[in-house]
Amino acid sequence: MPAVIQPMSNSVEKLSFLCTGCGNTHPATTMDWCCPDCGGSFLLSGTPAFAQTKIDDHDFSLWRYRECLGVANPISLGEGLTPLVPAEDLGGQAWYKLEFLSPTGSFKDRGICAMVSFLKSIGIGDVVEDSSGNAAASLSAYSARAGIRAKIFVPAYTSPAKLRQIELYGAELIPVEGARIDATRAAEAAARTGTYYASHYWNPFAVEGLKTFAYEVAEQLNWRCPNNVVVPCGHGTLLLGAYYGFRALMQSGAISRMPRLFAVQAAACAPIVEAFDDGQREASPVAPGETVAEGIRITEPVRSREILAALGETHGRAVSVDEETIQQTHRQLANSGLFVELTSAVAAAGARRLVSEGVIGPDECTVTALSGNGLKNLAAS
Repeated sequence: MPAVIQPMSNSVEKLSFLCTGCGNTHPATTMDWCCPDCGGSFLLSGTPAFAQTKIDDHDFSLWRYRECLGVANPISLGEGLTPLVPAEDLGGQAWYKLEFLSPTGSFKDRGICAMVSFLKSIGIGDVVEDSSGNAAASLSAYSARAGIRAKIFVPAYTSPAKLRQIELYGAELIPVEGARIDATRAAEAAARTGTYYASHYWNPFAVEGLKTFAYEVAEQLNWRCPNNVVVPCGHGTLLLGAYYGFRALMQSGAISRMPRLFAVQAAACAPIVEAFDDGQREASPVAPGETVAEGIRITEPVRSREILAALGETHGRAVSVDEETIQQTHRQLANSGLFVELTSAVAAAGARRLVSEGVIGPDECTVTALSGNGLKNLAAS
């Protein structure tokens, strides 16, 4: 397969990949998943600016913002417009955003639908991906919808419910023994043979789709920017989607300031927290400690420089929570009617910690993302 794919749509030719490291640009149709010059991550360049006047009020999915995204022909399962419900345990103006109500049960649908829509538009027929479960399920579903063959490398410890979901969508599932990074290396090796690497954390179209999280929050709050946004953080794609989305909103004049962004990790595997506490610009790899929050058990987040920059720019913070607190918060959420996976409980536990420590005021408007459905790891809960 050539290093650059010939686009099937003229609209693709207006787009490019901008390296966050060296600033070089590359065609959006490149087969490279990171910058060949410096190894940096890509962002999408050439997309239309956000404008409230471009919102399609008749579309009740995230594609109501399609005129602000770099995708012309959506592959959709009705993703987006997830509810905001009061988070009474966090204060009078706190909200939980129920991302676990997405079509495949996690927030990953936002980014994956945008990425698969792009891949379909340029004629990609086969993809490989690595994931701890949620992104793999999402890619499997949207690939099935688009008629794209998917080969998924997952850690062997992935929850059986997630594995079954991936298989039912028809993807080829390849469990990999060892740590999460071993699944990544296996996927990269497969991609080097000529198959497109549809990575949910490398591909800039995935980040583009995740920007709609911010668009929805602002619109649901009647264009009032929250004071704080709290998310679970592994590779940090949701945090970055929120950051770039709110930044686009501010640049357009839809909001007047940025929210503070907070990344929450499991204490057993917290490279972003360690780097933030040490004042580092980039995270160093950590040992893959055991945690029930398998979705964020990421030892080497590839966009750590972007994550830490976003936290610093918004005057946010990275915090961790221990295993007992994760489990306790998970049960308490269920007792309030919110059945989420254990990784989602990390964000809620982190928000509670930030409120209890006075970092977040009880009267501040705070939105916490509940990222994945409880059915994803029912056996573990």
